[in-house]
Amino acid sequence: MTLRRRREPDDSGDGQEHGFGGFLRSLLSGIPWSERATADERITIDAPASRNLRVHNTNGRTSVVGEERDDIEVQVAKTARAESADAAHQLLDEIRLIHGISGDALELDVEVPRKWNRRGHANLELHVPRDTNVDVAVSNGKIAVTNLRGRVRARSSNGSVMIDDVVGDIEVATTNAKVCCAATRGRLVARSSNGKIELDEHCGSVDASTSNGLIRVSMEEVGKAGVQLATSNGRILLELPEEVDADIDIRVDNGVIRNDRALCKATRATNGQVKGQLGTGGALIKLRTSNGSISLR
Repeated sequence: MTLRRRREPDDSGDGQEHGFGGFLRSLLSGIPWSERATADERITIDAPASRNLRVHNTNGRTSVVGEERDDIEVQVAKTARAESADAAHQLLDEIRLIHGISGDALELDVEVPRKWNRRGHANLELHVPRDTNVDVAVSNGKIAVTNLRGRVRARSSNGSVMIDDVVGDIEVATTNAKVCCAATRGRLVARSSNGKIELDEHCGSVDASTSNGLIRVSMEEVGKAGVQLATSNGRILLELPEEVDADIDIRVDNGVIRNDRALCKATRATNGQVKGQLGTGGALIKLRTSNGSISLR
């Protein structure tokens, strides 16, 4: 394990503070979070035989990158703020990465002490074997997962989730942020309470919903479980492959339906509803919005 620590420069000289910087430091002395300290750590851990990894990070960004490797490298960037430089460095030392085997999975957990006048967070960057199954949970921070050939589950309370180049079933949930996925294959479930959902070049089935936000999906191939998209307040844009066999069911309560595809056995677009068939029919494509338009391309 390597440790590099950076201490914030001060404005002192010859034992006395001087200039505008020194004035500010004396003015802010003792105010919560006025001093900052940072440190970087790098840890290498044996990958579990099960290839199952669970990560929990309370505050900070979490990135997982799949590579051709047999171990797991964790890069930790810690930041602490407190009322004094000494207190900031003390808090920095108390921010720890805990890891161990639980059941059949390797668990990583970031411990950050909570004090009203001190704050800390840790940004994680994990380099893992490409066939790792990943479960990431973050309370306040962004999640990014890329280049994996395994299952992915990602949950963030306040932060966006980005998934790229993943082959495997995916479950994504965020409370107040957007979800973006690209070049994915498998069963994809995406949820957002207040944020848009954008899925590009997906092969497989999709079940995506958000309370307030746009849903935009482009499909390379539609799986047997079909596509279900729903939003309470927002638009839906769905782009399908040129050739696809599917049953179409579209409904809007307050909005417009725009359909660029020739449907067989189609019903008229009355009362905000369109039903029909693409090709020979098959997988169900169900699109719903309460307030907004729906576009099928």
